[in-house]
Amino acid sequence: MRYRTLWPGGPRVSALGFGAMSFGGVFGATSEAESLACLDAMYEAGITFVDTANIYGMGVSEQVIGRWLASRRPDVVIATKASIINGPPRVIDNSAAHLRQELEASLRRLGRDHVELFYVHRREADRPLEEVISTLADLEREGKIGGYGLSEIAPETLRAAHALHPCRAVQNEYSLWSRQPELGLVQECARLGVAFVAFSPLARGMLGTVPLGVEQVQDGFRAANPRFLAPNFARNLDRIAGFRQLCAERGWSVPAAALAWVMRGGDHIHPIPGTRSAAHLRDWLQAPAFALTPDDVAAIEAVLPAGFAAGDRYGDHQLLGVERYC
Repeated sequence: MRYRTLWPGGPRVSALGFGAMSFGGVFGATSEAESLACLDAMYEAGITFVDTANIYGMGVSEQVIGRWLASRRPDVVIATKASIINGPPRVIDNSAAHLRQELEASLRRLGRDHVELFYVHRREADRPLEEVISTLADLEREGKIGGYGLSEIAPETLRAAHALHPCRAVQNEYSLWSRQPELGLVQECARLGVAFVAFSPLARGMLGTVPLGVEQVQDGFRAANPRFLAPNFARNLDRIAGFRQLCAERGWSVPAAALAWVMRGGDHIHPIPGTRSAAHLRDWLQAPAFALTPDDVAAIEAVLPAGFAAGDRYGDHQLLGVERYC
């Protein structure tokens, strides 16, 4: 495993992070024992950057991580998030009262007095950005957070927020099938010295070791997502089959190659693949040592060109608070 600072002067983390959304049952049922075993395998592999959120299983993910932290006492960096209220109706709340209340609840579940990174999970469009950043800066000064981040934002929001108080990380979806951040956001993060944290870098399971079956995408999120609905799902499986063949020909792990592709853009890019299976996690571990050549990148993009995915990455019901800047 390679290590680097999360942002200039920030905590040292593994180049590959871990997303703990699956612990909340979002992609199918799991157990606490399975999640704890996965966290143990993660730490044994040298991964030290763990990402969660208050709404992942409505606190379940944070509770599991908290029990693991208490029993293992590992040296890890924790990021969590707040601002989405699932309802119904689903709303976004960036108020000081909500962010403070949810952060305190997260800290109780995690058994911590602070987290290294705290994200506004989605931006509340009608609330002045100055107010939101002021709240986050106060939390930082109080020692409750090491720094703040923003999720699913546009480059202009990053520029405006960073000018008010330094933003430490931006977390947006980025993978071979979701390449919007290349249209300015990855570059702006590099320019400002902000970490770019890539969530769903394995395309919500599509770039795992084996292809997903129809029965595996009937969970709460994917079952209503356009890329996993007919006829898009079959088309996407067919297109990704070419990438699987390329990996087989070159002796690559499919997920490790997909992660190496995400990481190729610079040391400020931190992918956070997620799983609830220790076995799946082991398939990623070649990624930090992968040195994709220009020929490798060209071969990958020949079989999975920008825009290859059939269907939008979110359904209309999932778009609230997502800044679509192009």
